[in-house]
Amino acid sequence: MLDTESLFKLCYGMCIISAQSDGKNNGCIVNTVFQLTPEPPMIGVSVNKESLTHDYIARSRVFTVSVLAQTSPKSFIGWFGFRSGKDVDKFSNVKYRLGETGVPIVLENTVSFIEAEVKNDMDLGSHTLFVAEITACGSLNDGVEPMTYSYYRDVKRGRTPKSAATYIEKTQETQN
Repeated sequence: MLDTESLFKLCYGMCIISAQSDGKNNGCIVNTVFQLTPEPPMIGVSVNKESLTHDYIARSRVFTVSVLAQTSPKSFIGWFGFRSGKDVDKFSNVKYRLGETGVPIVLENTVSFIEAEVKNDMDLGSHTLFVAEITACGSLNDGVEPMTYSYYRDVKRGRTPKSAATYIEKTQETQN
């Protein structure tokens, strides 16, 4: 038996992964960022290969993570999660600053940031797992709670695009 609904019990944070290549910024929503080691401080992130952000990370080997706040509007999440950077400039109307790596750190609707340099990557079929060393990190809005994927799904009633690492297609078996 494969009860894929049980996977929604895992805890994930909702984040914007940003990257830069050839002077252009892009970002996408992911919910698969996790700390791997404390020393050196390393994180892992799974990014869909069809994402422009994936291409920018693969080329530049650096990225930022901006952890979303629970108070983030669905429209803000949708801007980064349901539009392609191939069609729109996702940073055109977003408050951000460039980090030490030259990659954007989103300043609105976020609680913290991480800058990271890719040390290794692994092909996972539809996604790539980027393993990166943290080069800088900090809090942005103390006292504001980070958004979990569960909160996004259950409280905000958010959708998951097919390109997400946690997307599960509804079948007759999972609907019952």
